[in-house]
Amino acid sequence: MTTTSNSSSANTNMQHQNDTQLRQWVMLRRIPQHPRQITARELTESLGSEGFEVSKRTVERDLLSLSEIFPLISNERSRPYGWSWSKDAEAFALPTMSPLQALTLELAHDHLANLLPANLLATLAPYFKYADGVLSSGDGVKNLANWRKKVATVPPNQPLIPPNCPEEIIEAVHSALLAERQLELSYTSRDQWDTKTYPVHPLGIVQRGSITYLVATIYGYSDIRLLAMHRIQSAQVLDQTARITEDFDLAEYIRQGAFGFEESGEIKLVVRFTSSSVEHLRETPLSHDQEIKPDQAGWMRLQASVPDTAQLRWWLLGFADQVEVLEPTSLRNEFVDMTQSMHGIYHRTLTRGIN
Repeated sequence: MTTTSNSSSANTNMQHQNDTQLRQWVMLRRIPQHPRQITARELTESLGSEGFEVSKRTVERDLLSLSEIFPLISNERSRPYGWSWSKDAEAFALPTMSPLQALTLELAHDHLANLLPANLLATLAPYFKYADGVLSSGDGVKNLANWRKKVATVPPNQPLIPPNCPEEIIEAVHSALLAERQLELSYTSRDQWDTKTYPVHPLGIVQRGSITYLVATIYGYSDIRLLAMHRIQSAQVLDQTARITEDFDLAEYIRQGAFGFEESGEIKLVVRFTSSSVEHLRETPLSHDQEIKPDQAGWMRLQASVPDTAQLRWWLLGFADQVEVLEPTSLRNEFVDMTQSMHGIYHRTLTRGIN
């Protein structure tokens, strides 16, 4: 029992020492060279903006302690005292990372790990480890360290477990994209009936939900393909320079609806929503020209110009009996066929029982 208590006390003391050391390093970096100066209050405010919860009195004690080791001077001719590095002090770099910088780096790692080049991610590993150490240094930064537990992102669709993709394939694809080199891929189609090997010209990487896609052209063709990264069986970076269309813009390609799949141009969508289900579309409209008007009792009519994609159909189906597609006629007929087919499936279940 005594051993456990001593161990806990030692860990607490170590965290306190780490917190103090980190804070003092950041302080030293904030102190300017003479004749410029900074007051203890200004240092306290600066530390606070970096995530350190510390009093002005503590900063004053730190300054006095550090001035016994480093060539720091205080201007005592007026109050409040101003602190500076002495005019002849040699410049040196301190290996510090503030808690705010550490938090930013850890959040970037959480959300960008799949989008950063694999080789760059590996080189950043020591910084991520350092950031984790900074945020666990002691009580002085615990509020900022707990920020990650207080914020989250929630996908608007059904969460799925991401498919596995070997690290060596990710690294090869990232390297080729970064260096603008061709790739030789062995790729398995969705039905997994056929695996083919061919050269591709990588144009970009896009993460859509749980799936990451390589945007590329194949051989010498100009049509753009979407290759699911987890279906790549092998990837080798080639010496040949990738052929990149000068006017290709990944953001514009996405904006035009490429990841809605089976994009067929723009349509004027007219649908009837129940009054309750349409409310969120007032705050997050489908398009800039969206219009919502009262319809029959309990329903609202919505009109908007949207890309004609498979994703649009999945989205509309998610509203079930709270939406009715009115126009275009071709889309309405699709939904008539789908609902009749679904009725047939569930009607058989009711009459025959579930097998």
